[in-house]
Order: sequence, then structure tokens, then C-alpha cells
Amino acid sequence: MNKRYSLHHIHSAEEFTFSPAEYSYFKYGDRSYAEKFAKELFDGFILHHEELFNTDKEIVILPSPYMAIPTASNFLCFYFKKYLDFYLFQRGKKSSILSKINRNHTYTTDYGNLSFEDRKNLIANDTYYIDKDFLRGKLCIFIDDIKITGSHEHTVNKILNEYAVHADFMFLYYAELMNFDIDPTIENYFNYYAVKNVDHIVEVMGKPSFQFNTRIVKYILGLNSSNFEYLTSKVRKELMDDLLELAISNNYHLIEEYENNINTLTQTELYYGY
Repeated sequence: MNKRYSLHHIHSAEEFTFSPAEYSYFKYGDRSYAEKFAKELFDGFILHHEELFNTDKEIVILPSPYMAIPTASNFLCFYFKKYLDFYLFQRGKKSSILSKINRNHTYTTDYGNLSFEDRKNLIANDTYYIDKDFLRGKLCIFIDDIKITGSHEHTVNKILNEYAVHADFMFLYYAELMNFDIDPTIENYFNYYAVKNVDHIVEVMGKPSFQFNTRIVKYILGLNSSNFEYLTSKVRKELMDDLLELAISNNYHLIEEYENNINTLTQTELYYGY
């Protein structure tokens, strides 16, 4: 089985059935919207595909592939699992399992501005690992926030085929582009709808519901020196400590475009005696 479900269908470049502002905040680390979207996605999915859970198979939930820094979809997965597990609990079934596809990220480009072929070529150099023995015979639900060109679903299916994973697969999306006359760069219209500059980043980072994800880490590390200095003066030092730890864990210190800002973070750590 290999199926797909999306909650919101994008047919127009002007009218949407979800809030672009909420989506933008979600993409830059506001977990409150991750939970809101997950509840909406779960309710919609159950309404249309409840029969899938009438199974004795173990259920595995997987976000889009990442290395050490979670993507925004990882938080969508976390909260989707929360609602799914309570649903399974009420029916006397085993809870789902959260897993992942490991990914070695090789680029800094924001693929929200790219076509399907450009996206596919960009991520082709990344390396992936999946535990095929663990997934064998299970119901695997892959969750992502939006499907625009299908490049990530294409990549995941390619990984599943290469690893010869024998299981049932379901791809879930909060939103999906249905009108292919619309330029795929509409993805960045959503990404940057409410978060357009460093002041907006500072605003998001000041929320109690903030948590780092891949997108905002890359955004901050890619800032020019003046904007980076401005941001570091406006947010709590603990967040910048977390940023440095995440950057190193994802090997971003080996990417030339991020070196200056990571070195600045390192010097700050040394200044405070760490």
C-alpha cells in the first residue's frame, strides 16, 4: 500500500483554506501552530481514513528526513502522534512509534524558490539511512507540512525502494498544491508570509512556544554580520548557546557560508568562560 492524504488543497494563488501567517510562524519554530495543525490534520485524516487503523500492524510515524536538527514537520509529527496515541488508547491498541530517516544535509539553498527538477537535483547529493528491518511489516505514516512539487515524497519513495522496505506507506500533508499552473515558488510565499526579516525572527524567538528547527537555524547562521549581531543582542543568551550546539551537531561549522557566525558564537562562549 502506498497512499497519500492532504488536509488543505491549494487551487488558487490568492485564496487558501488555511492561514499563511500561522503557517509562516510554524515554519520558523512556533510549536503552538505545530500542535494546532497536527490536531486539524489528525481530525481530517480520521474522517477520511479511519479504516487504516483497524489493523494489528504496528504504526510508525516519520517526519521529513533530517540529521540532528529537527524540521518543522518533526513537531507536526510529535503532536500528530499525541492525538493518534490517545485515539489508539481509547480502542485498546498499542501506541504508535516515532522514527526518522537520517539525512546528511549538503546544501544551504532555500528550495522554496526551486522547481521540481531543481529540488530533486539539489537533494540528490544528500545521503540517507533508514532501518528497513525495523519498518518491515508496519504501517508507516510519513508526515510533512506541505507538498508543492513532490520532490521529498519522490526522494522518500526512492529511499524505500533502494532499501527494499516491505511495509505499508501513507504520506500525510497539512497542505498540497493541486493546481500545477501555480508557480512552485508559492511555497516561499507561505514560508515568509509573516516572518520576513530579522525583527520578525526576534519576535518568534521571544515566544514561550519557540523551539529551534532546521529552517530558522539556517536563516540565523546565514545572516550578514550586522543583522547577526543585532539578533544576538535581542534574544536570550541561552538560545544562542542552543544555536551553537545545534549548528555543531548538524556539521554546519563545515559549511563556508555559516563559518563567520558560528565563529562569533564560539568567541561569545569563550568570553563567558565556557
